Amino acid sequence: MYFTNFPKIAYDVRGTNIPQLMTDITRRVAMTVNTKKNLQLLDYYEVKDGETPEFIADKYYGNIELHWLILIANDIVDYYSQWPLGVNAFEEFVYNKYENVDAIHHYEVYQESGDTTKLIELPNESATSIPVDAIAITNYEYEESLNNDRRRIRLIKREYAPQIIKEFEAKIRGL
Repeated sequence: MYFTNFPKIAYDVRGTNIPQLMTDITRRVAMTVNTKKNLQLLDYYEVKDGETPEFIADKYYGNIELHWLILIANDIVDYYSQWPLGVNAFEEFVYNKYENVDAIHHYEVYQESGDTTKLIELPNESATSIPVDAIAITNYEYEESLNNDRRRIRLIKREYAPQIIKEFEAKIRGL
């Protein structure tokens, strides 16, 4: 369903000067910032271990082919690096990325000003300049936090999905 709306282009795939008609997969459509901030249009969902955009689309919209709505709503263009990893894939990723997963990635310290408290990340460059109350964050904890942040996704509410699909079709065709 997703690529059926894309225009076709003539492209010489084999370098033989005989172009073939192909789907123009270079087209991109994104939701506007205002649309993403409009809480009336969106629900939030916590991705569970092993869930894919297709699974969630089937569960939420009743149509597996609407997985692209989930990707667009969350600015995901690379499923492999932007979708939350399952437990096993996460463990493999972290242990392949870092020689020492328990090494300090950075430090965090809370800074207060009046009624406001802000978390400040301090690079792990010089232990002598790290405040006493700073919390050491390991490579594993850092990656785990990033992966957990990816778990909270936006879903376009069911009642607005038909309108978003219609707008997508018009935009992708360049209308």
